[in-house]
Amino acid sequence: MTDEKNRTEPRTLYLVGTPIGNLSDISERALKVLRECDFIAAEDTRNTAKLLACFDIHRELVSYHEHNKKKRGEEICDRVEAGECCALVTDAGMPAISDPGEDIVRLCAERGIRVSVIPGACAAVSALAVSGLSTGRFAFEGFLSAVKGERMRRLGEIKAERRTVIFYEAPHKLRTTLSDMLSVFGDRRISLCRELTKRNEEIIRTTLSDAVKLYEEKEPRGEYVLVIEGDEERTGGKYAAEEADESLLLLSPAEHVAHYEATGLSRMDAIKAAARDRGMTKSDLYKLVNT
Repeated sequence: MTDEKNRTEPRTLYLVGTPIGNLSDISERALKVLRECDFIAAEDTRNTAKLLACFDIHRELVSYHEHNKKKRGEEICDRVEAGECCALVTDAGMPAISDPGEDIVRLCAERGIRVSVIPGACAAVSALAVSGLSTGRFAFEGFLSAVKGERMRRLGEIKAERRTVIFYEAPHKLRTTLSDMLSVFGDRRISLCRELTKRNEEIIRTTLSDAVKLYEEKEPRGEYVLVIEGDEERTGGKYAAEEADESLLLLSPAEHVAHYEATGLSRMDAIKAAARDRGMTKSDLYKLVNT
């Protein structure tokens, strides 16, 4: 044993945060672990090989990604249990955040394997910090489904979320996602954070309606983080019946619930939303629409 500071330990899986664009963002501790670990598990070994080459690091690389995570996760854990240490990295940012690394961390917990985190860049938190929206409470949603029905259902569930909400989106899906968000959420403020920390970094603070118009004319490029104000910020956190959309209050209770179900909400979530509009308890409205 040694008193060396930040000693790289055997029988440990290290979650190593890597830059999301600017290579200068990598930490000294991350470089130390990458240099000293027995092997590195990477989402894409080609991308990670380029990163390692920039810092003259030479270590065994194995792939660990969505399509091989079950088999490869067991193999990695076997090696760590046998006395090796492994650094897990994703293509950019923190492994295990909207990433298959989540599964191997769970596996390590089940097998009693030590997991240690080497903090690093995270696109979601970086975008939130520069969004200009409320940062005190937020929810991270990652990528929405490419299947329209599933995507609309999820947006419907999020509609009444009172916290700031963060999404990841690819450029080829951005227009559709913005349009769907506008139709479900209505118009509210959004920050579109593109290519964070890179040379072409761009922060657009606007509204959903203006964002839809902007990208009708502008071609989306690069990876996006979308930060959208929550329902609490948009309405001032007030949910009394008199502040609900008057047109909804003219509907019968059953029609009111059906309106929310049409946005993709589950039956119970729709009852909850309608009850909030009407200033009622969920149980009272449930009795009304189910008698």
